[in-house]
Amino acid sequence: MCKGLSSLPSSCLEKAKGMRVKLSHLADTHHKLRIHDGKAPQDLETLLNNKIGLQVFRGFLRSEFSEENLEFWLACEDYRVSPSHLQKTKGGNIYSQFINPDSPQEVNLDAETREALLCVMDSLCADTFNTAQQRIFHLMAKDSFPRFLRSIQRTDVIKAI
Repeated sequence: MCKGLSSLPSSCLEKAKGMRVKLSHLADTHHKLRIHDGKAPQDLETLLNNKIGLQVFRGFLRSEFSEENLEFWLACEDYRVSPSHLQKTKGGNIYSQFINPDSPQEVNLDAETREALLCVMDSLCADTFNTAQQRIFHLMAKDSFPRFLRSIQRTDVIKAI
């Protein structure tokens, strides 16, 4: 048996690190698979990929006056799969509606991400908004989604799934 970190042989440390990585991967996989069997989705990605779950989550965010993050995320999803000839128009709409500091549904992005987007608005491509979309997704996953899981609306998703 290994005793104390300083006396561990490197092979023992490597095995421990490998086991830790495998166990954390298994835990994440298990966490994401706990979707059905009368339970609400346990991760945001699953919820957003479920039509009814998305509608209920949107209603929850609307009741909290905070649906701009979801609307931004959905607009980015639509933008990403849009034909290139529509990207300039859709990209401009996303910027003016969600990113511009004076926009009606401004999302909470750090200054660095906001500036990076401003710099590339003249040369849009399919992945222009990926970083901003990921930041907003993580914000929803850490803030809105846990509140949703504690809400009454969560039971609507359980009934619908």
